[in-house]
Formats: sequence, C-alpha cells, structure tokens
Amino acid sequence: NGEQLQVSAVIEMFTSQGCSSCPPADQLLEGYAKRRDVMALSFPVDYWDYLGWTDTLASAKNSERQRAYAKSRGDGAVYTPQAVINGSAHTVGSDRTQIERQIAKTSMAFAEKRVPMRFWRTSSMIVVEVASANTPPAKEATIWLAPVDEVVEVAVRRGENHGKKLKYYNVVHELMPIGVWNGKAMRIQLSAQPFLKPGNMRYPVLMQEGTSGPIIGAAWLGL
Repeated sequence: NGEQLQVSAVIEMFTSQGCSSCPPADQLLEGYAKRRDVMALSFPVDYWDYLGWTDTLASAKNSERQRAYAKSRGDGAVYTPQAVINGSAHTVGSDRTQIERQIAKTSMAFAEKRVPMRFWRTSSMIVVEVASANTPPAKEATIWLAPVDEVVEVAVRRGENHGKKLKYYNVVHELMPIGVWNGKAMRIQLSAQPFLKPGNMRYPVLMQEGTSGPIIGAAWLGL
C-alpha cells in the first residue's frame, strides 16, 4: 500500500480542441501533470463543437461541471481555457503566473480543510480510505473517481486549430461519484473490474464539498 505523496493542489483545466487559445494551456498543464504533488486534470468541454470541429475527447458532463463551479463561486465565469484551482478559484489556463497565484491564494484553505485520503488496489478491489474530520464539516462531501488517459494526441482537421496535432494530459472521461463523506472516517471498497480500463490510464480520487465546492481531499491510486 506504500506511503502516498500528499497532493498540495488540484488543477482542473477546462479546454477544447475547437478553441485556438487552448493549446498553450494544454501545453502548460503538461508540466503540472508530471508533478507528483499536484493533481492536474484535463476536462475537455463540448460547447465549441458548433464551430466546425467536434472535440473527440469532450463530454457534456465536463461542460456541466464547469457551469456548476461558476454557479458555486457565484461569478458565472465559463470560458476556455479555464483553470479551476482547488475547486474554489479560477484563472486563464495559459497564464502560469496567475495559476501559481491562485494556488498560493487557495492553498491555506485547502491545507486547513484537507482530509487525509488513501487509495489503493488489491487483486480484485479498489479501496478508498477517508479519515475523520477534526471539526464537523459544513456540508457533506462527494467522493469522485475518474479514470484518466495519461496522454492523448489528437490531429485536428477542421475549425480554429485546423492542421494542428494537440496533446492532452490526464484527460478525464467521466467523474464517477463513489461515496458521500459526512465527517466520519470511512472505507469504500469497490470491485476493480468496472473501473480499471486498458491502456495508459491513471486513477485520481477527489473529495469536494457538495458536488462543486472547494476540494478537501485528493489522492492518486497507489499500485
């Protein structure tokens, strides 16, 4: 089961193959994706598909998640490329300085609220352990599991990025709710079969207040 490195920041990058300002953000995410102390995830959205190129990785659920964040924050800001930091702040996804600033701004709140989580697999099960809270949480938290593609290369043949080969990192296909945490220590055991997919996949687990509030826990599957 080994010791798992603590995730100090979660970056969710909302991006689209149909958006000409997104490739620099996708490239920037590569550096974060290679860090073990940061959980950097790509969430391809589908609302630019009408511009002439259907994003091959996008899902309506990713677009819904981005809108839910905008509603939770109360600012209504939905755009690409957008980096959502620790579930509570956002900035333009291609601006490293601003991303670093938002990580710094939200890291104290994340550290204060962070709930220790461990995530590993046995031969047939995946197991998530969540610690108890020191003080009762303000609201219940959703625990999400997401199979992500480590690297995906896409040749875009139409639209704003016509003729480009784009690379995406830690691409989320679906966030699956696997439990609800109410402040008490808990263990979730699931059959590994339905979740583990072939190919070069990684598996993050996230916990956040409500379904689109601040992130309070994160861990990678330890193999």
